Amino acid sequence: MRRYFRLPRRSFLGLLFLFSLSTSALYFIYSAPGIVNEYLFMVQARGIQIRENVRSIGAQVLEQVVRGAYSSNGTDYAYDFDISEPYVQTATYLPEGFTYLPSQRCPERLPSMKGPVDVNMSEIALEEVERSLLEWDPSLASGGHWKPHDCVPHWKVAILVPFRNRHEHLPILLRHLIPALQRQRIQFGVYVIEQAGNEPFNRAMLFNVGFKEAMKDLDWDCIVFHDVDHILENDRNYYGCSNMPRHFAVKLNKYYYMLPYNEFFGGVSGLTVEQFQKINGFPNAFWGWGGEDDDLWNRVRFAGYSVSRPPGDMGRYMSIPHHHRGEAQFLGRYTLLRQSKERQGLDGLNNLRYSPRVSRRQLYTNVTVSLSRELAPITGYSEDRPPPGDS
Repeated sequence: MRRYFRLPRRSFLGLLFLFSLSTSALYFIYSAPGIVNEYLFMVQARGIQIRENVRSIGAQVLEQVVRGAYSSNGTDYAYDFDISEPYVQTATYLPEGFTYLPSQRCPERLPSMKGPVDVNMSEIALEEVERSLLEWDPSLASGGHWKPHDCVPHWKVAILVPFRNRHEHLPILLRHLIPALQRQRIQFGVYVIEQAGNEPFNRAMLFNVGFKEAMKDLDWDCIVFHDVDHILENDRNYYGCSNMPRHFAVKLNKYYYMLPYNEFFGGVSGLTVEQFQKINGFPNAFWGWGGEDDDLWNRVRFAGYSVSRPPGDMGRYMSIPHHHRGEAQFLGRYTLLRQSKERQGLDGLNNLRYSPRVSRRQLYTNVTVSLSRELAPITGYSEDRPPPGDS
């Protein structure tokens, strides 16, 4: 008589419970920390905002008390209680109607740069953005290349955008970014570096790939590393190559327009070609979300550079809402960050191998690449070796 294997009901429920517990644990280990870190940044920024508000209220109360004391004696207190952030004197922007010859170098403070930009976050088809931008300026060349014709461009800038599965975000970025760069009269090329395959997202390695591919097209002066979900709010946030290394995205709306911490170097940043080569590019070892920008900050500082930032509200950006969908948190980032200096000469532009597929779209050059750990081998280094000073 044939016998069938029957699992007791209690055992089946137990296995189901263990499966649910294990999948939940994997989620909280690999995905949830990225979301938690993002909200921690938001809480930290909110705390800074509350502290500044309390400081402002306290200063106003103190001003009233001091002025009241002086007024009772028939005198006035001349001191100005200015508790706002220090005023930074910026260069004067040229007036409307200012003319220059096509043979002259493009000014960096043009009347076309109005300041605050109207940000439209609504989704739009890429074809519609292409049609609109080409109607506005037919000189926009295939591959997302453009240069001004009414003056000689002061800088040649490659814009690198790391990308995977953000098809609804890219048209929004290009709709805002390309007109802003045209108003700044910068010669530019837009490169979207798309990661294929199933490996965790490696933003840093994509930037290294993009740098190498962009340099095959033109002798660029500097590189701007631009997240696809960051939309600038002020076109006077100049993307030229002066004051590099530069952190452009200083005030992000999801962080209440506060800098989460002083070493924060994420979102949008830039270096000259010479600087990027000197620091050996980004590290390739950061698989998943988090840490690569902090490592880049370390590399920049180890090379003796100082990072500049736009003053006041020029560095304001809006972030297209998302939660690092499908991208796992990189749990090993703190170990690598402690060893930044030791790894800098071993991991970066000099150990990267890849096979790209390059295609020219109307608004950008697409570089598709499959990444793996074998494409960036590190020789002469052991992950078990403690960082200098720890032995």
